Order: sequence, then structure tokens, then C-alpha cells
Amino acid sequence: MTIYRSTSILLALLCILPACTHIQGTSSPNPTRPNIVIILADDMGYGDLNCQNPDSKIPTPHLDRLASQGMRFTDAHSPSAVCTPTRYALLTGTYAWRSNLKSGVLWPWDPPLIEEDTLTLPAMLRDVGYDTACIGKWHLGWDWATTDGSSIADVIKSGTFDKYLRGEWSKKIDFTKPIEGGRIDRGFDYYYGDDVPNFPPYTFIENEHVVIQPSADKPKEMFGLPGPMAPDWDLRDVMPTIAHKSAEYIRQHSEKPYFLYVPFTAPHTPIAPTPEFIGKSDAYRYGDFVNEVDWAVGQIVQAIEDSGEADNTLVIFTSDNGSPRRDGSNMNGAVSSVLKYGHNPSHIYRGTKADIWEAGHRVPFIAKWPGQINNNTVSNEMISLVDIMATCAAITGVQLPKDSALDSYSLVGPLKQFGYMPPLRKDLINHSSNGMFAIRQGEWKFIDGRGSGGWSKDGRDAKAPGQLYNLSTDPQETQNLYDTHPEKAQSMHTLLRHYQKSGRSVAAQP
Repeated sequence: MTIYRSTSILLALLCILPACTHIQGTSSPNPTRPNIVIILADDMGYGDLNCQNPDSKIPTPHLDRLASQGMRFTDAHSPSAVCTPTRYALLTGTYAWRSNLKSGVLWPWDPPLIEEDTLTLPAMLRDVGYDTACIGKWHLGWDWATTDGSSIADVIKSGTFDKYLRGEWSKKIDFTKPIEGGRIDRGFDYYYGDDVPNFPPYTFIENEHVVIQPSADKPKEMFGLPGPMAPDWDLRDVMPTIAHKSAEYIRQHSEKPYFLYVPFTAPHTPIAPTPEFIGKSDAYRYGDFVNEVDWAVGQIVQAIEDSGEADNTLVIFTSDNGSPRRDGSNMNGAVSSVLKYGHNPSHIYRGTKADIWEAGHRVPFIAKWPGQINNNTVSNEMISLVDIMATCAAITGVQLPKDSALDSYSLVGPLKQFGYMPPLRKDLINHSSNGMFAIRQGEWKFIDGRGSGGWSKDGRDAKAPGQLYNLSTDPQETQNLYDTHPEKAQSMHTLLRHYQKSGRSVAAQP
């Protein structure tokens, strides 16, 4: 196994990068532009993969094989410790806390979070000749048609949870009309998915219409929030459908390059593995569901190989945040209940999903591109999912407008030199479910507040107003150095405030 310190992961890309294309102009499809497939797991921990955690109790043969055929990052981070803001950042290259959503996630029936005038990753690629598709979980809001023309925004603010108000308003939705504010408006040519698996409506959506009218009410005994449901809806069918639809899209595609974004619904609750995966792990139902995620990755990768396009396809696998470590009892389970099976999705890191500590946002990240990314390599470069947009722009020769991808670093740029490369990122911002910020500078991590900023309760009574850790000597974040290195904490705090106020954390792309 070769270990690369810098983002020399894509060194051979230099040979094939096309000349820069201004996104504002027109462009013909370029045969050197690769297909791009991004697979985003939901609530999958860094320590779930065998190739990253020798103590994992879950078989992940397909992901292990993917890592052996490409590069695995050990210091990759989701832009947020919960899902909606991570999806926003991945598709826009800008942190979601710069949007109207300052904490938490969107709830059922909320309007679109991505602004209409925001350049998105699929829109950028579509403008230079790509077919673009999203198959899976959306969770970025829609404009739902109603019988009286009203909007959910008339009764409740986006990101605010009130089961009663949202349930009453949903009775006005006209599911026979197009659902706007989704795929076409945000850059996708095709969409198929179920929005959020534990939110209504419990039905699949294809492009702007529901596939089956949600004419029933979800039974109280079925997992998830109350609301309209398609008759005979089965939560166990969601993941296999996403996997098969994604593989079908790849096999049927031809001629134009494609961008396929596959946001899985697993292993997020409802933890609902199909019968053939029951008992496949030693981590109860959670482990079985992770094993099903691994199978789904295998289905997609096999479809790419069957299409004959493997050498011209960049595949990225990652997760939207860390794991809450539920065991899957009754499709759920208490936070951290899977630990009793001897399996820790957080691996050596502190906390869980939603936390500002490392386990909340340090995620698996594997990139494969035969002939371009060296096999079986590991990078400890500090990166974020927000960097995917600038990376795709560089790979496809797009010059991003100055007002787009405000926090996205290209993983390709440093490769214009050979030999030792300095770190790609000098700093990186993390964000918790409750809106707590942290900033990284190399091995140093400053947290602007006490406690986890999320679900974990330990550490909330700390005396220091902030937290400072050296991850090179203390990756578990057990020794708060705030009082012993106050000047370091203050300088990082000042830099964090600068990025918050300046509106961007990267200079305009050259």
C-alpha cells in the first residue's frame, strides 16, 4: 500500500485535463471528460469499513475492493455533522451555514434550500455536455403544489420541527400536480427517489411526479413521521430500488458523459435491511444494513464495469456525516446501542453523528479512477465534501464564476507540481447539528463552544469557553489545551470569524 501525504491522488490527471471552459459559454461534449459517479451513504461511520477499522464487525468486501483499486482518505470530513447541510455543500461548493439554514436539517414539506440563482454541481456539468441524474435521497426541499396555493412557509419556518403543524398543512398538498424546486431547477436531467425515508410522503418520486399516489396514511406502528403513504409501501424496498435504478441508468447510458449522484438512504433509520442481509454481520441490524450498503456499491461498480466505461469513470464513495451508532432495534435503537456488539462506527474518534467532535464529521472517502488514481493508496490530506465541486470543475476544464463554490478547493490543482506538495488546505471549517463551529489548522482543532454541539452529553460542563485539541497526539480529543495555549485558540478563533464574515473561505478560482 502506497501512502501519499498530499493530494497527489490524481497525479495522472494532468495528462488529460482539457483546456478551461468558461461555464457562461457554450461547449461541445469532450470525449476526454470522464463519467462521474458520487455515492453518498447516509449516517455511515468512519469505522464501519473493514479497510479502515480492523475491529469492524461488518463485512464490506465491495468497499474494501474499491479502496484497493483507488485512494482512501483518512482525514476527510463532511461539511456538517448532519445531512441536509452536507448535501447543500456537496452540490454547491459552499457551506450551508451561509444559507438560511444555520443549524439542523429541513423537515417534511420545507421549500428548497438551494437558491435558484446558485450554480450547482450538476448544472455546471450539464452546461458542458453532461447528462445529469440523481437517484436516491434528496432532503433539500421542494415546492409542493397545494389545493389553495399556500406554502408551508406561511405557517412554519424552514428547519423548525412541529409534527402537528406540518401534518395539518400536508392535507392541502395536491399530489397530482408537478413537484417543483427539485431536480430540473437545480441542474439534474433525471431524478428518482423517496426524498427522505422516514419522512412523508412515503412513495417514490420520478422527476416532478409521485410514482404512486400516496392515498393512504402511514400506520402508527410503521417507523417514521406520520403522513401520506402509497398503499403497501415497504421501507425495506427503498435501498434495493435505489441500487437497481442506479445500475440500470449506467447500463442504459450511451454517448454523452454522465454525472450520477447516488445519495443512499442507508444506514440511516429506518434501519431496514432486506431478509437476505439479516445476520450477515456481527453488529445486529445496523451491521446488516451497512452490509447492504456495501452490496449496493457493488451493484453500481459492477454496472460501470459491464458498461465498458470503467477506465473513463471517476467513482467517489463517502458519507454525509458520522454514525449515531444505533443498533437497529425496531428499525432504530438508542444512540450508541450498537457498541454492545463490540462494533464502533466512530472507530477511535470521539462522539457520534451531529457532534462537532471528530466522529460527527470525519467520514470514509474513497476515489477510484483506473489509470488516473494509483491503486491501493492512502492519503492523509485534510479534505471536505465541499471540495467535490471545485475538483469536478478542474477535471472537466470548467472555470468557476467568482461568486460560486465559495468554500471549495480543487483536489487537482496541487498536482501541477511533482514531488513533495504542501497540504492542499491550510484550514477547514466543521459545523455541528446545533450550529457550533470548529476550525482545523493542520493538527490543531479549535471548537468555538463547550461540549459536543450535538447529541453527545459529556463535556458540556467544561470550564473553558472553547476547546483546543492537537489531533496528531490526541485524535480522541480528550485533552482540552485551551487554557495552556490561549494564543493559538485566539488566533484560530479570529480566523474562523474572518471566514464567517467575509462570505468565503477560498479566493476566487484562477
